[in-house]
Parts: sequence; structure tokens; C-alpha cells
Amino acid sequence: AKEFEKETGVKTSVVRMSGGEILTRIEAEKENTKASVWYGGPADTFIAAKEKGLLEAYVSPNAAKIPAQFKDPEGYWTGIYKGYLGFVCNGKLLKEKNIEIPKTWEDLLNPALKGQIVVANPASSGTAYTLIATLVQLWDEDRAMDYLKKLDEQIRQYPKTGSAPAQMAGMGEAMVGICFMHDGIKYYEEGYTDIVLSAPEEGTGYEIGAVGIIKNAPDLEAAKIFVDWALTKEAQELGQQYGSYQFLTNPDANPPEQAEQLKDTKLIDYDMEFAGKNRARLVEKWHEVTN
Repeated sequence: AKEFEKETGVKTSVVRMSGGEILTRIEAEKENTKASVWYGGPADTFIAAKEKGLLEAYVSPNAAKIPAQFKDPEGYWTGIYKGYLGFVCNGKLLKEKNIEIPKTWEDLLNPALKGQIVVANPASSGTAYTLIATLVQLWDEDRAMDYLKKLDEQIRQYPKTGSAPAQMAGMGEAMVGICFMHDGIKYYEEGYTDIVLSAPEEGTGYEIGAVGIIKNAPDLEAAKIFVDWALTKEAQELGQQYGSYQFLTNPDANPPEQAEQLKDTKLIDYDMEFAGKNRARLVEKWHEVTN
């Protein structure tokens, strides 16, 4: 936001929240919209917002560069980065307890990991919802819910934000965090060098982090300028200076070198539309099986 303000002169202030919280908030404020732009977090949540009529369509001229699979054809959201879901582990703790680094989803059910796994709460976190949508698409809904019920027995805590599990694993508060692996890179770079990354061999889901304009934006013109800027090579490359190590959607933008280690991650054919349209229902179902 500071870089944008410096470049354009548009005064910008930011409130940071998880994707689920943002969705709830813009719905609550829809008669009196306070914010103009929604920046970052999984596109599934933007799709859920589009379904509810909470976003403004805007096809930025800069969106022409962004490949079709990374944007909404009508311009309700446009992708700015891509992040892969996986396991951020504390290698030192696992070694001390003589536990193998988990390499599959099933490995997380290892009795030795009981009370040692952290994942965010999918009601507030887009990251944690990506986990549910991934498992439903990898297997089927019944098997996914059965697995999540068993996984619940292993969970130490469900924090509010998607990046918290990476930090907790890095600090040694848990052995494994389920989150986007670029968050693990961020904390490793900040000095949590016990972090080891692992991606499930069966395949994993991913997020397309998006930017979009909120319906009835108080500053619509400034919001459009922000979206145009966020899609540029220069803006996308800024992230790595500030601890964001995702892959980027603008083909001209150079991804962070630190993300290179994740490039061979086995990804499922993740269906964003399905994930977005079924968000409320699947989160509700998760609540039922884990309570």
C-alpha cells in the first residue's frame, strides 16, 4: 500500500484480515461500503463473494497479460499470485521424536502426531477452506469428511489465520502446520531454520491469490488504478522484498528464487468455481463432523 501510494499519490490505508472474515465483513457492510479494494487471499472466497453480488466487475487493461486460468472472465477478480498447500514441519522436533516427515495426507493420521498438528479454522481462513476443497476434489465428499473427522483428533489448535500454522511450526509450538508452503518459506527466511517443507504425494490444491473491487466502492476510480497497478510486473515482484514468496501470475514477473523448491509439487486439477460456490455448505459440513 505504501509503494502504491508513493507511486500514484493515492492515499491508501489497509486492514488485514483472513479471507473468510473479509467475506463476512463486506457482506455486513454492503449497505454502507467502507473499503474499495480486496487484495490477496484465495480466489474461492472471491467467487463466493461474486455469487452474493458483493463485487464490482472490472476488466483491467493489464489483465490481458494474465493467463485465463488465473482470472474471472467477467473481471470480478484477477489473480496476482499462486500458492501451493502443503505441510510446514519442524524438522528438529520430528527428528527428536524419531517421527518421519509426513509425505502424504494419510501420514498426518500417524498416532505419534496426535496434538502436534495445526491448521487454521476454515470459517475464518481461506487457506483452511482450501484444505477442505482440496480433499473433496482429490477423493470425494464422504471420504474427505471422514478423513477430516479423523484429522480433528490430531489437531492441537485451529488458529484464525492461514499463516499462523507455519509460524507455530517454526517456533516449535507444533510439529506440523497445514498451510500454504510459501508461508513456511517466509518464516524460514525470518530465522526459523528448523522449518522443513513437504508436499503430499497424492497431490494437493492451490490458491490463486486475487484482487477485486468491492461493490459500491467509495473510491471506484482509485480502486481501478490499484487493480491496474497490482497486475503489473513491478507490483507483483514487490512481494519478495516483504516476505511473500508465491509464484506470480504476470508472465513477465520474476518469481522469488526461494519458491523454486516448490515448482515440482504435484497439484490436483483444482476447480476454483466448485470451491467458491460450495464454500458455505462445505464449511458447515466440516463444523458438523468436527464438533
